[in-house]
Amino acid sequence: MTSPDGGRAPRRKRAGRRPQRRKDVRHGEPGDAFRCVGCRLDVPVIAPGTAHRNHCPHCLTSLHVDHRIPGDRRASCRGRMAALSVSVRQDGEWLIIHHCQSCGGLSANRIAGDDNALALLRIAIRPLSDSRMPVNALLAL
Repeated sequence: MTSPDGGRAPRRKRAGRRPQRRKDVRHGEPGDAFRCVGCRLDVPVIAPGTAHRNHCPHCLTSLHVDHRIPGDRRASCRGRMAALSVSVRQDGEWLIIHHCQSCGGLSANRIAGDDNALALLRIAIRPLSDSRMPVNALLAL
């Protein structure tokens, strides 16, 4: 800014900064969300279509937390589980097949309504892009 006589106007000095006001924003209680080990996003535990979310809706990475029953959280491994494939039940419901990077275990998890559709399709068509697999045999199934 310039003054009428062509010189620069002096800057106004800030008086002491005001402390921030408390905001009424709910950030969740402990246990309402978890941090994804793959993409580091905060993931809400509540998900449409499933009662026991344990995978990230963005990158589909999971933790090895369930032992035998979904939601039991009794697995001692706690290893990172990569989305390996998808499976489809008779009624058309999709399941993500996860492979534990620590113990090698496999598990099937129901997809949630807010899972990344592109990521799901990527792992669903992965066998079609494998040059070792005869595509005609897969399409005949």
